[in-house]
Amino acid sequence: MSNTRIALVTAAAARDLDEDLPPLVAALDEAGIAHDIVDWDDARLDWSRYALAVLRSTWDYTTRLHEFLDWAERASRATRLLNPLDVIRWNTDKHYLGDLARAGVATVASHFVEPGEDAGALIDRFLHKHAMGEFVVKPSVGAGSRDAQRYEREERDAALAHARRLLDAGRSVLLQPYLDRVDAHGETALIHFDGEFSHAIRKGPLLRRGEGPTRALFAGEHITPRTPGADELRVAQDALAAIAFDTPLLYARVDLIRDGADKPCVLELELTEPSLFFAHADGAAQRFARALARRLA
Repeated sequence: MSNTRIALVTAAAARDLDEDLPPLVAALDEAGIAHDIVDWDDARLDWSRYALAVLRSTWDYTTRLHEFLDWAERASRATRLLNPLDVIRWNTDKHYLGDLARAGVATVASHFVEPGEDAGALIDRFLHKHAMGEFVVKPSVGAGSRDAQRYEREERDAALAHARRLLDAGRSVLLQPYLDRVDAHGETALIHFDGEFSHAIRKGPLLRRGEGPTRALFAGEHITPRTPGADELRVAQDALAAIAFDTPLLYARVDLIRDGADKPCVLELELTEPSLFFAHADGAAQRFARALARRLA
């Protein structure tokens, strides 16, 4: 096995969509780190050729989860997978939000409906518990806002039909209040390398009223740089400290939105294949390359 060559792991459908790859390739070239861009499901690859396999844009895993996790297990036996297999298993299913909440991390209230459960009764219980104007239905295994939709309370029947479609496909359903401050403030995504804060971006609201779920690989995003508040940095650190695996992780992205009291809370903790938005922060790709160099060393 090469002592230095790394694999940047993507998917065929994502190669031309991953805006992080060009600046990352340039930073790795500058650092003298040999690398290949490879598809996770390429059966011809010998993963033992690589010192590291770094997940970047394996964005089709949500509809192929079992196949993806089987691949991750095989790859982790042949090379060093980053982030590691146990993190990937935990983070690819949003049930992890319950773990964060139980650890005391401020999170968006999250309720799950499992296949075989009475979706109508559980949605009614959820609506009774939360006095919000709108709510979100999404799969517990999902990315890029695919199969996620925003509903008004009066659209309960449409939301139930959406949930049943997911449940009939064997997918768990996540119900969350729609925190409408996101419409004006957007999301804040805080990116960390080796446990250290690198940069943050603002992501505009993705779920627009009256629009159905995106059919694309991911919903279109409006991204701008953002300086996070001290309260956002604290919540992000709380979330990273609650991860029950060996840390620091090579990369982590904490997505926050503000609730009705203007307090930040975790919407998602992205540890598997997050966009890292190198183009929106000077030196970010170089910082990531240095983190990789430390792992190689």
